[in-house]
Amino acid sequence: MMLLDVAKIEAFYGASQALFGVDLSVAEGEAVALMGRNGMGKTTTIRAICNLTPPRAGRVKIGGVDIRGKRPHHVAKLGIGLVPEGRRCFPNLTVRENLVAAARPGTWTLERVNELFPRLEERHAQMARSLSGGEQQMLAIGRALMTSPRLLILDEATEGLAPVIRQDIWKAIRRLKEEGLSILVVDKTLSELLPVADRCVILENGKSAWSGKPADLTSELQDRYLGV
Repeated sequence: MMLLDVAKIEAFYGASQALFGVDLSVAEGEAVALMGRNGMGKTTTIRAICNLTPPRAGRVKIGGVDIRGKRPHHVAKLGIGLVPEGRRCFPNLTVRENLVAAARPGTWTLERVNELFPRLEERHAQMARSLSGGEQQMLAIGRALMTSPRLLILDEATEGLAPVIRQDIWKAIRRLKEEGLSILVVDKTLSELLPVADRCVILENGKSAWSGKPADLTSELQDRYLGV
């Protein structure tokens, strides 16, 4: 079943158009890498999927439900767990409070998140603002999982993190995929991203420029669409 179906969406910030026709899909249990240089529309596409920046044209369906006219929190209830760029943990809440605040009935519990990220259990009474950047990213992922999502969306999953923390997060993402969770992930670390992805979608200037399997993403295509 196609869990996420995005067709020809266009999005604007005021009078400025940012997306000019993006096509994207994620099937049940599939991991899709959303790729492209900086400024090509990846974050705006994610915002459009969540209806934070509502598309003015095109279609977004989640589990067959059209999101047009739905408020972002209603879109989230369709099964979207968002890990936004910049993490955006609640700084004045403890680790445990951040996790519990997002909890919805389902497959994910505090115990499961602590088992996935033992560092969070060790720091459950600490304020989120006191965590390292990597620990905050773990908390942001854990918070999204506490909503028991059908689709986990990670925007810049490991940007700016220390190598050892990146390894921990990629290990967790691989495990989530093995457990059958659908994932849409943005990241620039191709050596870690491509082995996780079942398919890749590349954006250029706010449009879908290429899609295919990681094995088909040749060095020429990487230079054309992802090179500096």
